[in-house]
Amino acid sequence: MAKNTVQYDAIVAGVGGMGSAALYNLAARGWKVLGLDKYDVPNNMGSSHGNSRMIRLSYHEDPSYVTLMHKSYELWDKLQTDTNQELLITTGSIRAGHEHSSMFIGSKNACDIHNIPYEILEGREVNKRFPGYSFPNDILSVYQSDGGFLAADKCISSYLTLSDELGADIHGREPITDWHPKGEIIEVVTPKSVYTASRLVLTTGPWVSKLLPDLTALLEPERQVVGWFQTQDPKRFDADHFPVFGLEVDIGRFYGFPSFETPGIKLGKYNHLREIVDPDLVSREITNNDQKALEECLEKYFPMAHGAVMKMETCMFTNTPDGHFIIDTHPEIPQVSIAAGFSGHGFKFCGLVGEILADLAQEGYTEHNIDLFKLERFN
Repeated sequence: MAKNTVQYDAIVAGVGGMGSAALYNLAARGWKVLGLDKYDVPNNMGSSHGNSRMIRLSYHEDPSYVTLMHKSYELWDKLQTDTNQELLITTGSIRAGHEHSSMFIGSKNACDIHNIPYEILEGREVNKRFPGYSFPNDILSVYQSDGGFLAADKCISSYLTLSDELGADIHGREPITDWHPKGEIIEVVTPKSVYTASRLVLTTGPWVSKLLPDLTALLEPERQVVGWFQTQDPKRFDADHFPVFGLEVDIGRFYGFPSFETPGIKLGKYNHLREIVDPDLVSREITNNDQKALEECLEKYFPMAHGAVMKMETCMFTNTPDGHFIIDTHPEIPQVSIAAGFSGHGFKFCGLVGEILADLAQEGYTEHNIDLFKLERFN
């Protein structure tokens, strides 16, 4: 196997949402960078693909995300300006559940702590304002007007295009089979070549633990399915009339989007059928149980969207034990930075994570507060 003669400043492994943003941020700082992906660039095999990913300030998972979320909004606005594209569509967001549900309480708490304007709506109020909804009155919602969704595929393509224009090398269909430190540099092996770099950034999503086996216990890839369903009245479910939502009820936790590009409401269930998988062996075939898990929510809470299934897709979450991200340098090899375990709520932070990873590679630290995401919390 030939050894590549180019000495890279950094190699980014995995150029989906997080990796494409990291590649761009490093290239923008004048670094000679290589992006490697196991599949096509871009692809639909991991966690980042699709036409929509949610963005919201009402962050029930932990209020400390909100400061990072404000910065993320700024970076998405910049990307829209730089590429002259609409990438963020504002619909408003609803985070709903019964009075004592973690989604409702946590969302309200995050807004209160960070002085984010919001409204509390009972079920009848939601249904009147947004007729695509059919909530019982005892379902309470935090409505926040800045929520919406990102055109995910376009976001990734935008970062890749900018990286390409800045001189980054980008190789698809070239998986990493091995990597190891060699003195002060990192050597990366693929079936095609051996590359060397001063830094390695690992953003391979569900495959991170394949490259870092010590993290296997902390990173669980989980099969996820989303579906698009035809509605009785398309106008009620378009982006002007239907806010993105999260809903925590007795049958599970669900999330959904208005019609965008593909007709019909888009719906998913957090942790779906709770299938922990090997990312190389995950089944991408859709089953009746996959469809039933989603239709149960439509029937009860969105009956006017309980029409024929239009399309269904698989992807993967990579879950950590506490549901928070891992963003850190390798505890023993500081030339290696890691971003993984986004637990189904990471895409909205892609631009910021890319900036943080560039900081870690270049300086070994970042001014952004990532204490919540440090590996040491699991010690």
